[in-house]
Amino acid sequence: MVVVLDNQDILSRVCGANDDNLKTLEVELGGRVFARGNEIRIEHTDEEAGARFKAVIHGLVDAARSGENPSIEYVKALVGAVETAAPECTPAHDPIRDAVIHIPSGFSRVYPRSRNQAQYIQGMRARDISFCIGPAGTGKTYLAVAEALRLVLSKKTRKLALTRPVVEAGESLGFLPGDLMQKINPYLRPLYDAMESLVPFEVIRRLEEIRAIEIAPLAYMRGRSLNDSVIILDEAQNTTKEQMKMFLTRLGQGSRSIITGDTTQIDLPKRGYSGLIHAVSLLKDVEGIHFSYLHTMDVVRHPLIKKIIQAYDNEK
Repeated sequence: MVVVLDNQDILSRVCGANDDNLKTLEVELGGRVFARGNEIRIEHTDEEAGARFKAVIHGLVDAARSGENPSIEYVKALVGAVETAAPECTPAHDPIRDAVIHIPSGFSRVYPRSRNQAQYIQGMRARDISFCIGPAGTGKTYLAVAEALRLVLSKKTRKLALTRPVVEAGESLGFLPGDLMQKINPYLRPLYDAMESLVPFEVIRRLEEIRAIEIAPLAYMRGRSLNDSVIILDEAQNTTKEQMKMFLTRLGQGSRSIITGDTTQIDLPKRGYSGLIHAVSLLKDVEGIHFSYLHTMDVVRHPLIKKIIQAYDNEK
């Protein structure tokens, strides 16, 4: 498969520094990719991979023609979008670039890795309450935190509040030592991990000092009204119906809520108690609420995660 380019500057942008974009394509598509003259080729691959290669290159060319220097992350995002697109889907615009998250002071731009992820980001931007349901590794929490940090650091909202229900995953941790924050830190650590992968620690510390970031257990939300804030409820499958109602009614003026969860990993005593499952069923027809659903094909963590999820799904 060969793609011919008639502009050397565009060719250089598509290839990336030291041909890093082409090397990334080799890993993602499983065939040798190289530039020769004004051509970019892929060898030793099947017809399907060749078609994906052509679609990704055209996406990179469009980005380069608009003045961008496509990054390795953008290459991966395009591959993911092409792999998850329906064969007949040929949008007039690029949903990946439309949904990019540019965090001021962040390490790099955050691109959705699939069309479902792009729709999730657009839903967060379009609605004051958005739900995202999907399996592990699909970027539910990561994208929510990235979008929230974008809003806070660009001063479009005043505060980021992150919360999770404190529920143990099938094992008792006993009486942990330390004060209250030290006891609940293991439950909230994944939220810090997401932030620290997106912006320097100094930025997080500064936001905490001015109280622009708050991370707390779900129980701390009761009785509050959060205005001009982005409020993220993570691991929502482990809320009860009462907790979910309490959280959803914290929404104040100028605020938005993002609720993420995996309905296949409920740690409550009885699955039917899940506030997330109940809320999705109860609120599915309420105007102004967005629901996103991510699937195994949207997994972006480790390649083995997809296979593990598929194996568990097939066992049912």
